[in-house]
Amino acid sequence: MSQDQQVPTRRAVLGAALASVPLLAAAPSVSAAPNRAEDLLYVGTWGVGQVYAIRFDPVHGTLTPIGSVAQVTSNWVTAHPTHPVLYVAGSEQGGFIRYFGIDKATGGLSLLGEIATESVPAGGGGLSYIGVHHRSQTLLVADFAAGTAVSVPIDRHGQLASPASLVQETGSGPNPRQTGPHPHHVVVDPSERHALVADFGADRAFVHGFDRTTHSLSDGPRTYATAPGSGPRRLVFHPDGSTVYLLNELTAGIETLNWHAEEGLLTQRQILSTNAPGHTGTTSAAELAISRDGRFVYVSNRGDNALVVFSTGRRTGLLTEVQRIPCAGTTPWSFSVHRGGRWLFVANEASNTIDLFGIDPRSGLLTATGTSVPVPKPDSIAFCYR
Repeated sequence: MSQDQQVPTRRAVLGAALASVPLLAAAPSVSAAPNRAEDLLYVGTWGVGQVYAIRFDPVHGTLTPIGSVAQVTSNWVTAHPTHPVLYVAGSEQGGFIRYFGIDKATGGLSLLGEIATESVPAGGGGLSYIGVHHRSQTLLVADFAAGTAVSVPIDRHGQLASPASLVQETGSGPNPRQTGPHPHHVVVDPSERHALVADFGADRAFVHGFDRTTHSLSDGPRTYATAPGSGPRRLVFHPDGSTVYLLNELTAGIETLNWHAEEGLLTQRQILSTNAPGHTGTTSAAELAISRDGRFVYVSNRGDNALVVFSTGRRTGLLTEVQRIPCAGTTPWSFSVHRGGRWLFVANEASNTIDLFGIDPRSGLLTATGTSVPVPKPDSIAFCYR
């Protein structure tokens, strides 16, 4: 959520219901001849009410803007990994998720449907994250405004059913933005028996049960408490299945945790700051990712306008900082790593740009390419691969 956004009032959400609001899907505003070697990037925009599309050639590292392809609030975007479907999380009351068919030839979007994840409107702020768990065909939803985590079944065509489950989080923190629970991320663990929720408002990582057959979340056995005022924002699992990295927004700290799947238990092993030495002013970490081989962890720091790279210990999983590099813009709200592992795209929200970085697969180090595409207030990036 925004660094300066006022926290909405906490509301209890008891169920899920369908609702509809006016929406106009737009055709691409810029035409460009497609290339069979190109992938598509879709960009959500914070407070702009648009989704933008960009073509990307991963061989040559070139970006070609398509333009606005949908008029819809877009707190977060994610794409189905195998179907040409884009999911867009809204900011308005109701917890709306719209899903669009992707025309790979033009990059255009066509509205397929929408669902609401709140039966009781929860005020401003809306959804903070949606992500696809591919093996169970489940869309995982973090509802910042309502203080809930929601699971939604995905059918064999990539379309959404009604929500299968909703869990209400509890708790608060000392920061004025932490007056109630505010989930920011939901991820299923490698055993597929648990779903972990990073809750910004409660200073907790909640561990819920997860049933991949019914796509359902349930009350979990454990919670992990961060230091008061930390503001947990993102969680990622190491490929070893027993190590978790937790990024805290308000303190810009990154924690290395042990994960015990049998007990659903997280225990801290390490905490490091992602701030630069001598940092002053706003403190705000935002995005977190791990390389496919688990050797490197990437973080965006909005207070320093930087990307930070850590190596992971081969046997311990503990982090060591290996690089700190300017993000090529201002306020790196999020970033996404291309599946080939050679490219990283940064959504620099305040400078209105998507900026491309190269990744050295052996060292993990980033290199600014100087390639950039203007997009107003970008907040998230999703890939549709060729």
